[in-house]
Order: sequence, then C-alpha cells, then structure tokens
Amino acid sequence: MKNKTLAAWLAFWGGPLGLHRFYLFGFGDTLAWFLPIPTALGWYGIERALEMGQDDLLSWLLIPLLGFTFAGCALNAIVYGLMPMEKWNARFNPQAPSTHSAGSTQWLTIGAVACALLVGTSVLMASIVFSFQRYFEHQIEAARAISQGAQTPIKP
Repeated sequence: MKNKTLAAWLAFWGGPLGLHRFYLFGFGDTLAWFLPIPTALGWYGIERALEMGQDDLLSWLLIPLLGFTFAGCALNAIVYGLMPMEKWNARFNPQAPSTHSAGSTQWLTIGAVACALLVGTSVLMASIVFSFQRYFEHQIEAARAISQGAQTPIKP
C-alpha cells in the first residue's frame, strides 16, 4: 500500500533525489533517475560560485536549477497531500478499496503540505529573483560596453 502521508514527506524532503517517485512508481521510473541531475548541477553551481566568485557565468546558470527542482518537488508534495482519498487509492492502490486508510489525509499530511507551501514558494521566488537579477546585471554590462564603444572616436 502506498501511503499518501509518506509520499508527501518524501516529495518534500527527498524529492530532488527522486525518492518519492521511486516510492510511488518503482525503480523503473525514468524521471526518478533523472531528478538528481539538475539537483547535482545546481549544487555544482553553488560550489563553483563559492570557489570562483560571483562573476562566474556558468554558476549563475546552474544555481536556479536547484531552486526550480526543489520548488517542483514541493509542488508534488502539495498535490499528493491534497489529493482526495478515492483518487489516491484509485491511482496508487488500485487493488485496495477506495476508502482504504492509506489514502487518508492526516495531520502529518497537512504538515507536509504546509511545509511544502512555505519552503516551496520561498525557494521558487528566490530562484526567480536570482535569475532576473543576474539577467539584468548582464544586460547592464552589455549596455555599458556598447555605450563605451560608441564614445571612442573612429580614426579614418
């Protein structure tokens, strides 16, 4: 039996590693095997920014991958936690009756949804702000380079 509360907490805590997908769909799930890739690339971006400084372009491209992966997994935790018992059991416990307790919403399920809402929205907004900030800084640098190039006199 696939428990809704456990799936929601796995999506929240172990989602970037694909643990919730392994739990729900088994080890043959392709997406579960690919989820650690953007997570690892995001961590590599953080390490690269710490090592090479804030002007490293590759690190600023990789870091949002980690945030968007965390936010997507938090969204999965919310969807799992708010799924009605009948729909949960029909999808993940088809051999059980539609009112089986594995699909019931408990206080721990609500806790997973609340944590996922809090952390997921914070991480998502931080990733969006981080991405836009770096994009606009890059645009300002490009505009400065263009304006400085236009001010130099052209020699005949």
